[in-house]
Amino acid sequence: MIAEEITDLRAEIAACQICAAHLPHGVRPVMQFGATASIVIIGQAPGARVHASGIPWDDASGARLCDWTGLVRSDLLDSSKVALLPMGFCYPGTGKSGDLPPRPECAPQWHERVLKVLPDDRLILLVGSYAQARYLKDEVSLSLTERVQSFSDYLPSYFPLPHPSWRTTGWMKKNPWFESNVVPALRGAVGARLSRATD
Repeated sequence: MIAEEITDLRAEIAACQICAAHLPHGVRPVMQFGATASIVIIGQAPGARVHASGIPWDDASGARLCDWTGLVRSDLLDSSKVALLPMGFCYPGTGKSGDLPPRPECAPQWHERVLKVLPDDRLILLVGSYAQARYLKDEVSLSLTERVQSFSDYLPSYFPLPHPSWRTTGWMKKNPWFESNVVPALRGAVGARLSRATD
């Protein structure tokens, strides 16, 4: 029954048109999820390259995300292990300083329904400020840096992270504790959750 529900939900998302009028490059929802996915990665929205390929995290940010998490590419794209739920499923286009924010209609429309078909025992990686603003609402007074530095406060359910774009390179140089403290803990948490799921 759950497999049929997931198939139907994926089809609904693929056919979604709720913000089509605001998408200059057209509708192409990019996401993945399966009934046994114990890792959930909630990022921002697909970029131009991902919009073109239809493959989640198919860019340099995806390579850096794999490095941070310790996931190999094949595991990242395995819907039985990892669910990928951007805050906006479609590419929003570009503005003056890069990609536009994720469309606000998407997460309220789909996230709760997708999360309901995933395992209760899951780890959700909140990648970037948009995901953290939605899922860590009680922490709005904190900066992204403060949330990431206090990652252990949100475990075992959530793990806040910066977005792994090229812009983060400078941030990482200013905050060397991220690579020395956060990344090893992240790899450990991801590896432990995947191991638990396969036991």
